[in-house]
Amino acid sequence: MLFKELPLIEPVLKALESEGYTQPTPIQEQAIPIILERRDLLGCAQTGTGKTAAFAVPILQLLFEERTASGKDQPNKRPIRSLILTPTRELAIQIGESFTAYGRHTGVRNLVVFGGVSQHAQTEALRRGTDVLVATPGRLLDLMNQGFISLRDIGIFVLDEADRMLDMGFIHDVKKVIAKLPAKRQTLFFSATMPPEIAGLADSILTDPAKVEVTPVSSTAEKVSQAVYFVDKKDKKHLLIHLLKDKSIASALIFTRTKHGANRVAGDLSKAGIRAEAIHGNKSQNARQAALSNFKNGRIRALVATDIAARGIDIEELSHVINFELPNIPETYVHRIGRTGRAGASGIALSFCEGEEIPYLKDIQKLTGQLVPVVTDHPYPADLTAPALPEPRQQKDKRNGKKQPQQNNRSQAGNNRPEPREGIIPLPDRKPDQQRQENRNDRSGQAPRNGDRDRRRDGRGGNERTEDRRNPEQQRSNQRDQRRPERPVREGEEPRKARPEQKQQSIESFKPGRNRFASILEVATIEKQNRPQKPKPDYRKEGEQPPAAPKQNGYRRNNRNNRGK
Repeated sequence: MLFKELPLIEPVLKALESEGYTQPTPIQEQAIPIILERRDLLGCAQTGTGKTAAFAVPILQLLFEERTASGKDQPNKRPIRSLILTPTRELAIQIGESFTAYGRHTGVRNLVVFGGVSQHAQTEALRRGTDVLVATPGRLLDLMNQGFISLRDIGIFVLDEADRMLDMGFIHDVKKVIAKLPAKRQTLFFSATMPPEIAGLADSILTDPAKVEVTPVSSTAEKVSQAVYFVDKKDKKHLLIHLLKDKSIASALIFTRTKHGANRVAGDLSKAGIRAEAIHGNKSQNARQAALSNFKNGRIRALVATDIAARGIDIEELSHVINFELPNIPETYVHRIGRTGRAGASGIALSFCEGEEIPYLKDIQKLTGQLVPVVTDHPYPADLTAPALPEPRQQKDKRNGKKQPQQNNRSQAGNNRPEPREGIIPLPDRKPDQQRQENRNDRSGQAPRNGDRDRRRDGRGGNERTEDRRNPEQQRSNQRDQRRPERPVREGEEPRKARPEQKQQSIESFKPGRNRFASILEVATIEKQNRPQKPKPDYRKEGEQPPAAPKQNGYRRNNRNNRGK
């Protein structure tokens, strides 16, 4: 099928012919007619299949037809009619370039706004008016709060790379933007992968959408050759330098997990004589654009990037993608290697895997459903074993919708002990304690005793009743009654004197329910109250003179008055 066979207008076809596009990709072939019918769309296709042109071309045609139907062009009064929300600056710039290229003959204006740069030029362009606004969530909300952007005239809303938007934590910003959009609009939802969270968000903002899924979810490009190298962490940079010495690698996009790792890898390559630069979130927008431009123009051979650049980098004829570190999210692997082999071209994706990254490789193979070949012929091999593909999930029974029961190989139902192996004597079955069982049977059906209840409650003995313990006087009386009887007096032995009773004042001063042992402060307070007060001498009656007051230190008083002299 050709673009000429699609219901496109002449200005758009002329621009596509100038760009060298004659045959649409599968997602373009299916999505363009649906969007032209003004239906909501849920598009899922692997990266590098032309999703940008799939929504840019029909949007340009719809806006061109609206302006033509209005009668006359009003350049100074251009409300924003279409909003494209993207997660990264690079992707926003790429989409803006696509709208400029495809709409060069339509007269439709587009503007790109993103953070990291001054907003002066962006606000000036907004005052002049634009038809299509491509924005990142942060800068868009900032300009909306300042009053530079109004979304009340939006007729077409595009959420591009929705899964990446959620991965980067923009879900709350996206919901804030959606709340400001008109209820009557056309929504286009594009994503490279379709996890359940994305499907739930799509159901909440789409109305009777048409679903376009040209490839299986999370599948890799067919013409991308994949390989993995098992190597220790300390030898990764040496292996990378060894591979880049091969002149057949014309350009290589190298991915790391962290920003510092990207700077370190770029520095190691530069020391080895390989021209390389790093691009990540800590770089300024001008520095990122300069590094990306140098890589596209061939001034540098290697570009080291983090996952923030995995989406939005469209580099023609990129031969190699190298995963210096495997991503911990398997979907990110699909986006990384999707930078090569775009639009039907071939490419090579190489990955370095250390011992701690074996689980990441296992998740990647489980997601893509294919084994990644292992390369052992290199100077820095590591003694690791490649994980095997997981077994397929158990299928449900179509008749009742339940999983088929697994076969139970155990001898008895309820016996959790596995079958005995050969050469091992099995342990005898454990028999219940007869004495404990008899005690349990004897006490069954009887109410628990007070002592047992108290013992279970606080761990103390159960001889006293609960109300006795709450009253200290009654508790002490019960303890005296339960005391062991005294030894009888022998012949010729004097009878023992009775122990004197303790003072009741110290006990009465305590509050009920308190511990019988008083604190040091309470004992001191009681002793102070019981101590008789010493009478003060009356000097008038006795004729004595009161002691003279101590003399004040005149030196200190004079020193205070004469301070600073």
